Amino acid sequence: MTTKEIRKEINRVIQEVPENFLEDILSYLKQIEKKSRNDIEAFSDLKRIFKEDQELLDKLAK
Repeated sequence: MTTKEIRKEINRVIQEVPENFLEDILSYLKQIEKKSRNDIEAFSDLKRIFKEDQELLDKLAK
């Protein structure tokens, strides 16, 4: 998906979210906005590792 498509999909989903969750979502997005580019990239790398190594992580957890 392109950035434009992702933003459009996020907006679509936000319109469907129950009203009582909107403040939580806004707070979360503001927290991300405050993070440095390096923090965000490090988190993305960690997320990718977890996704790619899920089977290994499952074995280690047992």
